[in-house]
Amino acid sequence: MKRKQLEVLKQWLDKSNRKPLILRGARQVGKTTLVKLFTEQYGKSLSLINLERHPYLDTLFAQKDPHNLINILDTLSDINDISADSLLFLDEIQAIPEAIPMLRYFYEDMPNLPVLAAGSLLEFVLSNHHFSMPVGRVEYLHMGPMTFTEFLDAVDETKLASLIRNFNYKDKIDPVIHSRLMNLLRTFLFVGGMPEAVEVYTHSRRLKEVSDVHNSIIETYRDDFPKYIGSRNKLRIYNIFNFAARNIGKKVKYSQFSSQDKSATIKADIDLLCMAKVLSKVVHSHSNGLPLQAEMEDKVYKLIFLDIGLMNAICGLSWNVISQIEDTILVNEGAIAEQFIGQHLQEILTNTPNQQLNYWLRQGRSSNAEVDYVIGLNGQVVPIEVKAGASGSLKSLHQFMGEKGLSTAVRFDAGLPSIQTINTTIKQGENLTKVNYKLLTLPLYLVERMPALISSF
Repeated sequence: MKRKQLEVLKQWLDKSNRKPLILRGARQVGKTTLVKLFTEQYGKSLSLINLERHPYLDTLFAQKDPHNLINILDTLSDINDISADSLLFLDEIQAIPEAIPMLRYFYEDMPNLPVLAAGSLLEFVLSNHHFSMPVGRVEYLHMGPMTFTEFLDAVDETKLASLIRNFNYKDKIDPVIHSRLMNLLRTFLFVGGMPEAVEVYTHSRRLKEVSDVHNSIIETYRDDFPKYIGSRNKLRIYNIFNFAARNIGKKVKYSQFSSQDKSATIKADIDLLCMAKVLSKVVHSHSNGLPLQAEMEDKVYKLIFLDIGLMNAICGLSWNVISQIEDTILVNEGAIAEQFIGQHLQEILTNTPNQQLNYWLRQGRSSNAEVDYVIGLNGQVVPIEVKAGASGSLKSLHQFMGEKGLSTAVRFDAGLPSIQTINTTIKQGENLTKVNYKLLTLPLYLVERMPALISSF
């Protein structure tokens, strides 16, 4: 399960000046399951109320009287009694927007009661709210799909998960273990990190059942469209949803989505899907320093999907196809590797001040250059390339490192870990410039360990 989020919840519960906590994330990433698991592990009584089932409570929340609200909730048959040892969980809070400002009064009038809230499509409520937000009275915890190491834990490969979590850049990985991890990575590329899909695979090991779960989740997302698109064209949103999943990592050109609709219309549709956490933008930054977001060009971006398992399901990529792909071809698929790395970079940046993923793009008349991702880690600008096999051209990375004067870069591929000193030249105008930097090459499955490796490296 979500180890990092569980630890954050434990720290939150132990705070002396605890504020209500709102879990934010896409539908079916396991927010409710996380809270249930947390209360079981921490020995708390869970008082859970699904607000979608009690829409008539909106007037009570609007009164902003938490003591009276608790008295009413205690009368409901489907909620445990709220006691001194309880954790109150307001699930599907988007169903009663008035419950969001009520969190302030829980904080002020009942500070000893731990209050959690979660909801799908919560971003739409927050963006269109017509009430006073409880600024400074609440905290947020963001959730995404399960990571590769969490998947390994779920399928009882805890020793391999521990190897990844404790790997040091001076360590060696035996080729047999590397092969085993790459095989498990292929399985993850198909199953993905949606908790229901992982649970089904863990119990049955039947990939047909995993496909059924993927199709069900995809249909759920599509059924959600009418909840937040208003008067917008449902078929057009549906087509953008599919097109985006099949064109991961490519610079967005609105004409590719539709030749009949205006760019502003397509952009608005993409923004809606991003608000729903189905898609995420990776925005071009000039990357001259931190924060990277200070030099973003919002109009230049590419997309990644919520989950690699769902992405491959939409693309029609079956397990038979993935299982027969050799390591070098697997990474050469580009979109698959870029989605995997981007999905995990988002998890790395969860709950940091700057969560926006960035990349670098230079478009010239004679040549283009692109670095797949650029993130800020430990006060450094870190460029990240995803390449085929254990080799491949790094011309764009060389250009970036020479122009920015950086000392360390990261490459993910299908090979074993290595450290290289790069000595090369790049062309700047009419001149040749020497470029020297350290290249940390890591297999894809070590992406979660990258922050610690960069820090120690």
